[in-house]
Amino acid sequence: MFWTSYFLAVLAIVLAWPVPILLSRAHWPARDPFTAMVLWQAIGLAGGLSMIGAMLVYGLEPVGDNLLAGLRALAGMVLFAAPTTALGFWHLFALSAAALLTAHLVFTLLLTYYKIERQRRRHRELLALLASPSDDGPGTVVINHDSPVAYCLPGGARSVTVLSDGLMAALEPAELRAVLIHENAHLTQRHHLLLWAFAAWRQALPWLPTTRLAQEAVNSLIEMLADDVALKTESKVTLIKAIAIVASGSAAPAGAAVVEPAAAPGLAGASLQLPDGAGGAGPASTTASRVSRLLSPRPPLGGGLRAAVLAVCALLLAMPTALLIVPGLLG
Repeated sequence: MFWTSYFLAVLAIVLAWPVPILLSRAHWPARDPFTAMVLWQAIGLAGGLSMIGAMLVYGLEPVGDNLLAGLRALAGMVLFAAPTTALGFWHLFALSAAALLTAHLVFTLLLTYYKIERQRRRHRELLALLASPSDDGPGTVVINHDSPVAYCLPGGARSVTVLSDGLMAALEPAELRAVLIHENAHLTQRHHLLLWAFAAWRQALPWLPTTRLAQEAVNSLIEMLADDVALKTESKVTLIKAIAIVASGSAAPAGAAVVEPAAAPGLAGASLQLPDGAGGAGPASTTASRVSRLLSPRPPLGGGLRAAVLAVCALLLAMPTALLIVPGLLG
């Protein structure tokens, strides 16, 4: 497993530095947000698997020819007090580092989820006091605020879309429909789960360029995906006007999967923002990307290119997995 550990280490470095930088500078993701989102997820998963796998494989190299065999041998050492003389200092160090990194990633994921859920719970409590049901359908509430506010608050059956009086007064009926469709797309496509995962990743490894670039990209991509849903029923002009009006609001309330700029008195403290330090691209940057995409549309990514990118995603996930479980694949 000697060469396997070094190959995985190189793959982890490549996925942590040059690849995310190049992808963040590419223009094609705006042509196919879904495929770009899949690629970012593949980069994150493959990078994490390679990083932890490289340390595990190196640490277990003296006692097994693949990860499974090595783990069985290690379990025998731990559970049955088998001799550990085969493992040198650096092997034990690598195994300890892999265990600590795995625990850190899992703990940060759970802690981020807890913080977000606590913020959402507080936000719902304030909405119960400050908001009233909307005539625009179930799951939509209105807050008394002059600035244009629009965001969604995920929560399964308790999910709601929040609008302000100021927004409803500023929008034409078609523009209001576009906003509601956009927000509903965030909920139905479970964008809050993507935000949670990438926020936790950045919280766990804030020094890694991948985590910042990935979160910024995901923030923009989910808005483009929701815009594409709205464009199926509303015109481009209508959507652009709606985006501009919503963006004229002030800073967004903390929280949800949304990210339309907006603020409402009394809600800021319970906002659904991601935990401190986990914020992604700013609302102004995201709005500019969305409007630019709509004003200067480019053709969708071709079927061949899309298939090639998805194949790369599959390869990124399959490669480290195969190297970890196939005996002697790289020697």
